[in-house]
Amino acid sequence: MHFKILKKSNKNKARTGQISTLHGIINTPVFMPVGTQATVKTIAPCELKEIGVEIVLANTYYLLLRPGDRLIRQAGGLQRFMSWNRPVLTDSGGYQVFSLSDARKIKEEGVKFRSHIDGKSCFLSPEIAIQVQNNLGADIIMAFDECSPYPCEYNEAKLSMERTLRWAKRCKDQFNREANSFLNPECSLFGIIQGGVYQDLREISARETINITFDGYALGGLSVGEPKNLMYEVLNSTLPLLPEKKPRYLMGIGTPEDLWDCVELGIDMFDCVMPTKNARNGQLFTSLGKVNIKNAQYKNDFSPPDPECQCYTCSNFTKAYLSHLFRAGEILALRLNTLHNLSFMVKLMAKIRKAIEEDNFQQARKEFLKKYQQVTFNA
Repeated sequence: MHFKILKKSNKNKARTGQISTLHGIINTPVFMPVGTQATVKTIAPCELKEIGVEIVLANTYYLLLRPGDRLIRQAGGLQRFMSWNRPVLTDSGGYQVFSLSDARKIKEEGVKFRSHIDGKSCFLSPEIAIQVQNNLGADIIMAFDECSPYPCEYNEAKLSMERTLRWAKRCKDQFNREANSFLNPECSLFGIIQGGVYQDLREISARETINITFDGYALGGLSVGEPKNLMYEVLNSTLPLLPEKKPRYLMGIGTPEDLWDCVELGIDMFDCVMPTKNARNGQLFTSLGKVNIKNAQYKNDFSPPDPECQCYTCSNFTKAYLSHLFRAGEILALRLNTLHNLSFMVKLMAKIRKAIEEDNFQQARKEFLKKYQQVTFNA
């Protein structure tokens, strides 16, 4: 992997860049749709390409359980298995240490999960996480970490952070051992910084993770229930510690407002299930704000979902039709909503990159948010 910074903002930390991988170039800042089980829910890979998606994220834990990483290796890796010839990033399963806390036990060696499929035991360690991601053939793989919850007592967060550092070293060692056997010979490994909302723990984690040396650095353990002000305190204190010439990845963050704010702080990569998950629940992101297509006001609204969008959904259908499909329980509603939301995110990132390139970031942000806040969202 090669990361090149193309343009830096004159007034803040925002920057544009390119990540070059075996399967193509990723223009940053970038939003990565989540394809947990080697699919972005309801959307075909050809549709992702049509709207301009350059990279998707897949999940190590779920693919290990089903269909199995060895089967995917036999298929030639994730790209061939899912018919997606562009870059893929795989998480390590560390988030499931947090999200599946009632079905796992943590030990120094690794984490023992109880499968949600059949109840059988599944074990993930730093070494296994690297082996599995090797078999998946991803372009960017993540170190195995422990994502601590919020709230979390200081001592608990400290123990979790220290374990993540030990696991990071084991991941790097395993990555080096497997260097000659990688399905994707240009695969890169990112380290993950943890420490909860405690700035001193985050600083220790950042310093020690950098000392191990990774190809990029992610901030994990945020957007897990903590107040936004605490999240931004962590970002403001931690980001200046990270190497400028390597990609910075903020895991699990994806509201339009947060994308503007976090790019301003110097973040290059984002992922979040929100655009796809919210679409399946009837919520659309538009240039004028959030629209809940379930609301009665849209039953007779024959305007497009977003007047400024030219995606397939907005070019061909009205809010009234989408409202009808959703109320009728038609699968097409989920597809059209998701297609629009992902198109919105791709275009938003392009708008942000253009604003950086033209040294117009603050004005572009102000204009976007002024429009975006016009529609009142009724939950």
